[in-house]
Amino acid sequence: MILDDILASKRKELAERKAAVPEAELARRASAGPAALDFAAAIARKPTDPIRLIAEFKRASPSKGVIRADLAPADVARRYADAGAAAISVLTDGPFFSGSLEDLAAVRHAVRLPILRKDFILDRYQLVEARAAGADAALLIVAALDDATIRLLQREAAQLGMAALVEVHDEVELDRALAHNARIIGVNNRDLRSFRVNPGATLRLRPRIPAGVVVVSESGIRSREDALRLEQAGVDAILVGEFLMTAADPGAAAAALLRG
Repeated sequence: MILDDILASKRKELAERKAAVPEAELARRASAGPAALDFAAAIARKPTDPIRLIAEFKRASPSKGVIRADLAPADVARRYADAGAAAISVLTDGPFFSGSLEDLAAVRHAVRLPILRKDFILDRYQLVEARAAGADAALLIVAALDDATIRLLQREAAQLGMAALVEVHDEVELDRALAHNARIIGVNNRDLRSFRVNPGATLRLRPRIPAGVVVVSESGIRSREDALRLEQAGVDAILVGEFLMTAADPGAAAAALLRG
């Protein structure tokens, strides 16, 4: 399965990164920077508010290969901000998505929106890396983590002042996330085991998520109609990457999702 390959690669990469830069040095950099922005507040909405957009900078993917090689993260981030995005996601995995923490740092210097580190987080070290680079939130993928690690990483993210976007794909994973009091739940319409997209996954799971939990729909969102359907279902925010990055003008595409 693709996810298994990614996680095996990530564990090897993590060991190498720990050997190269001690966590204490990353923690020093993180503490020297400004406090994290409030990611949850930026993407939550009242029922009468329009849906929020988490616009993603994404260079490549295992299923699509290279998506866009001609755009700089800072420029794309500024276009997203001008379009009205509430937050920005940056894919930082290198081997499978051609991303980096340098991309995230470039976005941090370009805009004052909350930033999500989207990666395969397995260890506190990666959270400290994220905070040192300027991230305000980190993705935690339930399919990649056992229950003890989900609890631990949520707690450690909070200690760093960061939010955790806890990602699920089905009912079993959702129940696990809720059991660990996840406050922001992302429903990924793409199954990371097969990389197939099921656009109805968010609509199926949304009624099972209690009030007070911020809900994000991820993957397979390609039109204003898709965004409105999710808004009407009570979803707080959409996370969109591939659709925006393949557009001739990512900023204009972001604005079209929000306003038609």
